[in-house]
Amino acid sequence: MIFKKIRKGHVDWRNFLCGTPANDYIFQKDTYEYRIDRAVEYIRNADCILIGAGAGASTAAGISMGGKRFTDNFAEFIEKYGSRYMTDMYAAGFYPFPTEEAKWGYWSKAALLNRFDLPALPLYKELYDIVKRKEYFVLTTNVDHQFYKAGFDENRIFATQGDYGKIQCQKACHPKTYDAQEVFRKMDEARKECLIPSELVPKCPVCGGRMEMNLRCDNYFVEDEAWHEAADRYADFLKQNRNKKLFFWNLELDLTPRLLYDFLLKKWCGRIALTV
Repeated sequence: MIFKKIRKGHVDWRNFLCGTPANDYIFQKDTYEYRIDRAVEYIRNADCILIGAGAGASTAAGISMGGKRFTDNFAEFIEKYGSRYMTDMYAAGFYPFPTEEAKWGYWSKAALLNRFDLPALPLYKELYDIVKRKEYFVLTTNVDHQFYKAGFDENRIFATQGDYGKIQCQKACHPKTYDAQEVFRKMDEARKECLIPSELVPKCPVCGGRMEMNLRCDNYFVEDEAWHEAADRYADFLKQNRNKKLFFWNLELDLTPRLLYDFLLKKWCGRIALTV
């Protein structure tokens, strides 16, 4: 799908995207092959590329959050808490676990499965091969670390929504996140009947309260120093390339129209070619 080229000031994108049916501004009259050829042409001619990637990219790469992958790996959780609530890994993350031992019993397994134990998947490696000789940047709402594993420069990635591999204070009492791979391994080894031992339940080192996954799900999401540094590098990328031909490669970026406007269009002063 190709968005028409639009100059800043010609339209209020917030109203354009929020108030207009998709069929009125996304045109798909051309054949799939023709649109692919156009995308190739855009990539070849672009001075720089901004990749926007969301859950759809990882799903296409083979990371299924439901179906057989979920039922095979979380059978005991489905049996314990019920298939009505345990429909997939995303829904299961919102289950009101009765104890911290139960909560971390689930999240340690989910994080290992989706973040630490997966290798770099072919789709992400192919993406890197396409853009590695270009000036590029990755803006992603994914939390599975696939871009890092595939070889993308970590200084050219801004993961806005967190990381399956980090934990934080549940009430964000201080702006710091903690690598959780080691503790997740211990939890996984010690888990019985979906529960981890009480001694492995993480506590905030500052306030002594509960810890939470570093995933943006409420107003307590911690944007730590590394997050802000990545945000600054993203802003610098847009500023340095503002007068160049930018190709925005949208791979199911999970941003609302307003956030898309804030993260991309409001900062852009030149002509842009958007593709989905």
